[in-house]
Amino acid sequence: MTDASNAAPLDNIYRTIQSDLDAVEISLKDLGGSSNPLIAEINRYLFEKSGKRIRPALLMLSAKLCGYEGRDHVFWSTLVEIIHTASLIHDDIVDNSTLRRGQDTVHSRWGANITVLLGDFLYIQSIAMALKTKSYDLINILADVTAQMIEGELIEYSMSGNPDLTEDLYLEIIDKKTAQLFADSCQIGGRLAGASPADVGRLKDFGLHLGLAFQIVDDLLDYTGDATTLGKPVLSDFREGRITLPLIHSFRQTAGKAREDLICGYRDRAVDPNAAAKIMSAVAKTASLDYAFDRASSYVAKAKEILAAFPATEHRESLDRIADLVLRRKK
Repeated sequence: MTDASNAAPLDNIYRTIQSDLDAVEISLKDLGGSSNPLIAEINRYLFEKSGKRIRPALLMLSAKLCGYEGRDHVFWSTLVEIIHTASLIHDDIVDNSTLRRGQDTVHSRWGANITVLLGDFLYIQSIAMALKTKSYDLINILADVTAQMIEGELIEYSMSGNPDLTEDLYLEIIDKKTAQLFADSCQIGGRLAGASPADVGRLKDFGLHLGLAFQIVDDLLDYTGDATTLGKPVLSDFREGRITLPLIHSFRQTAGKAREDLICGYRDRAVDPNAAAKIMSAVAKTASLDYAFDRASSYVAKAKEILAAFPATEHRESLDRIADLVLRRKK
């Protein structure tokens, strides 16, 4: 469940779609009714705590923004949340994360082998459920975004611990891992509503920019967040070898022996108890947190600019407020 700092804003933003989001929660919990006891047990564990559900909300609000009045948006919103959950499961294994949303990760409870298979199962299950609709344009979107998310994970893993990771490659990684699912959630909403190709394109671009901002802020929170609110230790991404925008910028702004010392400090993070403090000092000295936040802010500004092309309705207002919340979220 969302904590007190985020619950009220989201409850207010989601007010026009709350009953539909409740239906998504029921659908997700139904996955715990699998005939396989192990799959049922893990699925119940995965979906007993609801997260922000931003991707389903984006799909629903995009559909309603374009005049949709049907019920299929609940089904497709459930699928994008399943795909998102599967990606988190794989992410946690690759990063060897032990906590997510304040509880043990699946692999830390059931082991990596079972968890890899469960993540694969969720991916396949979502596509199998989609195939029953015979809505092949939407199925192709889901299949493509799933492939891109996995590709993003592969690129990120291949660059893990590499201080030569560039900002451009970092942006490619977060585009594939995070932003494309935001974009396609919005796109599916527009397509369900029968929106014009131009409006579908705008919705996709809105989601893309919002997703880029979301991930940059997520990476910032690893440096600036509160462990209790985050549900995992601060600097956990850093300790697991992930190099994100603040550190990329700090590496870039540091030269000579200072840069060599910074890289050595990063590489010694597992054995040097002072490594985290050294990195935080360097990131502060190079104003890298401000740089990353400014980058996220520019993506949110672009997303809001794109959204302004749509008529002013309560659904557009909700999407606009989600964009604002992305920048000030605490978890």
